[in-house]
Amino acid sequence: MVNTKASRTAVLGAVMLSFLAVPAPASAAEDTPRAAAPAAPDLVGLGTVLNTARRQGAPGAFARVDDNGTVHRVRRGISDRRTGRTIATTDRFRIGSVTKVFSAVVLLQLVDEGRLNLDSPVNRVLPGLLPDDRITVRHVLSHRSGLYDYTNAMFARSVSGFEAVRNKVFTYRQLVGRSLSHPRTGTPGGAYAYSNTNFVVAGMLIEKLTGQSVATAYRTRIIEPLGLTNTFYVHPGTALPGTHTRGYLTSDTAGAAPVDATRQTVSWAQSAGALISNARDLNVFTSALLRGRLVSPASLTRMTKWTKVNSTTAYGLGLRRRTLSCGVSVYGHTGAVQGYYTYAFTSKDGRRSLTAMANTSNNSRVLDTMLGTLESAFCGKSAAPRAAVPVEPRAAIGAGVIDEG
Repeated sequence: MVNTKASRTAVLGAVMLSFLAVPAPASAAEDTPRAAAPAAPDLVGLGTVLNTARRQGAPGAFARVDDNGTVHRVRRGISDRRTGRTIATTDRFRIGSVTKVFSAVVLLQLVDEGRLNLDSPVNRVLPGLLPDDRITVRHVLSHRSGLYDYTNAMFARSVSGFEAVRNKVFTYRQLVGRSLSHPRTGTPGGAYAYSNTNFVVAGMLIEKLTGQSVATAYRTRIIEPLGLTNTFYVHPGTALPGTHTRGYLTSDTAGAAPVDATRQTVSWAQSAGALISNARDLNVFTSALLRGRLVSPASLTRMTKWTKVNSTTAYGLGLRRRTLSCGVSVYGHTGAVQGYYTYAFTSKDGRRSLTAMANTSNNSRVLDTMLGTLESAFCGKSAAPRAAVPVEPRAAIGAGVIDEG
């Protein structure tokens, strides 16, 4: 087994001195720094967004903004439809595809340690896994591998698809096999096409190169160094530890009661979307990443070489950039796992971070509405009217689509 603790300490010492969008041609556009500082957060606007999400079907929703030492918390509604418990910004929840940023960070740390080359074929590390030796680690982390997203077929119908896998435990190879049973969506290095398969492959790379489970890699390389006391990878366990908000999956049948989706293995996602966390921890994490505390400056530059997705969004290596109506760009990821929608983003300098969550899924209106939390948190009262916020085009959101791409 590799001594990752010693190598991780060395890397940290050196460093201290993230919606199916219309595919676009790959391009590595440089990030453009924004001269103007973000306006003060609009807390009234945040409350308005959360109230709208509730009217649209979310039992509860909250937002936490960490603004260079000042904490703002806004919450609305309930965390549990049975008991009526009020939702709290300290609640733990399933973060879905925000997990992808954790997986990308671990792989970039391995690059910093000289144990991985982003432009090496995946099959060099995992012989025979993929049908094309041209697919590189960089292609996987930037969603330009052309590998079909197996969750599209798995969750063609939200509730029945979810119930079929709620308690199942998959191997990584079984999930990759589901992808490879479908035609590929493009050629390696070509157009961006969001696929959870890519970050299943990322998990396999982590485990192969470290000799550890992804749970151990996350814990020793990110969770413990940052003091993320509310962040857990419990797969294949089904329970959220401690005080948490319950997640509700909107029924496929209009008017039917939502399905409590809180307990599940999330084995269909694993390194693509199975982490549990809370708002404080996610804000610490995204801020630390953009401040250079997790990877070297060179690797942070690698993560922020952007592939354009559409006019407001670009994707790097496991990291998303969104440009808001006021011209400010924010960095992080979104997550949509059964029962939970999450936005976790930070400013370019890491000084202001937002995590917002609604405890529903399979409800595209709520997902679109929660985008407004970014506008209120980073644009403040200068934000454009909510209806003017650009929303990425995508296919219908199913139960298992961890992210909108």
